Amino acid sequence: MEASPAFVRADESCPGKRGLLRASDVTKSFGPTVALHGGELCVSAGEIVAVMGPSGSGKSTLLHCLAGVLLPDQGLVEYDGQRLDAMSDAERSRLRRTDFGFVYQFGQLVPELTAVENTALPLLLERRRRREAVAVAQAWLETFGLAGLEKRRPGELSGGEAQRVAVARALVTDPRVIFADEPTGSLDSAAGVAVLDEFTGAVRSRGVAVVLVTHDARVAAYAERTVLVRDGMVTSPDTARTVRAS
Repeated sequence: MEASPAFVRADESCPGKRGLLRASDVTKSFGPTVALHGGELCVSAGEIVAVMGPSGSGKSTLLHCLAGVLLPDQGLVEYDGQRLDAMSDAERSRLRRTDFGFVYQFGQLVPELTAVENTALPLLLERRRRREAVAVAQAWLETFGLAGLEKRRPGELSGGEAQRVAVARALVTDPRVIFADEPTGSLDSAAGVAVLDEFTGAVRSRGVAVVLVTHDARVAAYAERTVLVRDGMVTSPDTARTVRAS
């Protein structure tokens, strides 16, 4: 019988650093199905960590527990020394609007809103003045080469343009952590590389940590470190990997 891979312990995966985000012995079930078995992960400030694994392995469940979308059945998740399970629903929701950003496979832009309105949405939800929120959003759209497209709605954008809007929206609140779930899974290879180049360049220049869920090794190569999720267990990668040059 093949030996089980060793767990990546939370206190070992941020060597010499204070972890910004930690999952310790996290277990999560959905009915009789156990999605995570004692998951351990530590993410340092400014670090990009790729989480790889096949469909159904538990990687998205791990991401949702780290982001406070789901609460673990056992174990705990800490952000900047605070336990997420000790927060109220309202406190976790606000954390996701301010300190956390999200990028999804299909962008999840609001179809009725323009590109600049989609980008400004997290600021508007925090009751920032509309003029100020729009100005910040426009600056981010310019950063991602979308100047002149501010008034277009998602249906009027290419896939790559729409995903850049989604990335701009994730960054508009100046978050400390971004959770990216298959952020280029809906794009062709060329568009995916362009979006990843711009996304990782932006987060590295600002010291934003990223939890990057992917099944694609080419996407994981943008990260400083990779962990694998197999049958609900967070394990170390089988082989060493060279960090992609930025």
